[in-house]
Amino acid sequence: MTHIRKLRVLPQTTPLHGTITVPGDKSISHRAVMFAALAEGTSHIRRWLPAGDTLATLAAMRALGVVVTVDEAESAAWNLTVAGRGLDGLQPPDQPLDCRNAGTCMRLLAGIMAGQAFASVLDGTPQLRNRPMRRIIQPLQQMGADITSSDDKAPLTIRPAQLEGIAYRLPVASAQVKSAVLLAGLYAKGATHVIEPGPARDHTERMLAAMNADIIRRDDTIILAPHRSLWPLHVTIPADISSAAFPLVAAAIVPHSEIVVTGIGRNPTRTGILDILAMMGAEFSVTNEIETGGEPAADVACRFSELHSAAISGDVVVRAIDEFPILTVAATQAAGVTTVRDAAELRVKEVDRISILAGELRKMGVTMVEHADGYTVQGPIRLRGAEVDSHDDHRLGMALAVAALIADRPTTILQANCIADSFPGFVETMQTLGATMQWEE
Repeated sequence: MTHIRKLRVLPQTTPLHGTITVPGDKSISHRAVMFAALAEGTSHIRRWLPAGDTLATLAAMRALGVVVTVDEAESAAWNLTVAGRGLDGLQPPDQPLDCRNAGTCMRLLAGIMAGQAFASVLDGTPQLRNRPMRRIIQPLQQMGADITSSDDKAPLTIRPAQLEGIAYRLPVASAQVKSAVLLAGLYAKGATHVIEPGPARDHTERMLAAMNADIIRRDDTIILAPHRSLWPLHVTIPADISSAAFPLVAAAIVPHSEIVVTGIGRNPTRTGILDILAMMGAEFSVTNEIETGGEPAADVACRFSELHSAAISGDVVVRAIDEFPILTVAATQAAGVTTVRDAAELRVKEVDRISILAGELRKMGVTMVEHADGYTVQGPIRLRGAEVDSHDDHRLGMALAVAALIADRPTTILQANCIADSFPGFVETMQTLGATMQWEE
């Protein structure tokens, strides 16, 4: 059993300065090892993220008979060689596939397993067992998949079935649901159409296209024709913009700070964080733009600035859905009333991120008014140091650590181990910028 650790953070008395690289993109890392397993031939994946969630995906693919060789080039950036088994070459697992705490792993894997000639069970932690799975079960069943569950939650039992391509209109923009349907579409008879109500992450479409899948977009519809083989994948994973959000916001709110984060993925379906920070008056610049594996990337510099409130709603919410815990910390330092709407999805993440964040920030002196689909924060507020709890949610843990930098006294964050689910080395990275953070037993 993992020993639960606390994180102690002291108030920041000096500016944050430096140039850093954050770990590889979690969403792309999940997909890269999963899709490479389905390719014909050997794939090479550089700067893969070895975090708690992605390691669950790696273990699941190995349990399906996929040989993955790991070069631990850096502790937070591995290079993988994946011997693809082809779309029909996966092997029956000896036991349930353990997705641990990773919703992306379970939802995407469900699409792949729906098309296999053998049965499987997808399971995970009690927290993952509490997350809604009906959103993928329903469209996969429409395709003919044989999936059973208890109350539309994990564990999911999937048996062999003949899949048919369908036209599926997403009720809400969701990259995970879209991806599950498209992956099942690789095994379906006839074309699969997914109609989106708004922008959602398009990493799946980009990666499948790079692997020679017959996939196109027409307006708001993605069309995938059945395909019997995928090319191997050769990709360098860009730095995760969701992880970069924490040091970037820290620089924006700690007086006189200025930092640079290199090689951040700037997929337009993921840059809502930068758009919202711009709305709030944050000063940042983008340089050294490149493309890697079909994904745009660049260096982003951010410096301290006087923030003001913003009204956040609509499409930008989907493009920044994982960044709202840290954006809320920014809102506590913004002059005026910041409102967030159209963000009901935050209530079905690892935890109810609206309710839990409101409760933890209340301990630090913040009044965060909840709405069914969002919240309101009045700023600026001088935060109080306190003992707070991540509730085993990695993004809440890091958001509270950044908030602690501008508190009036030290802060202790309980259950901080979970930070490694997406950002191994977070504490050490912040230390290189000058932050005083240390682990406590």
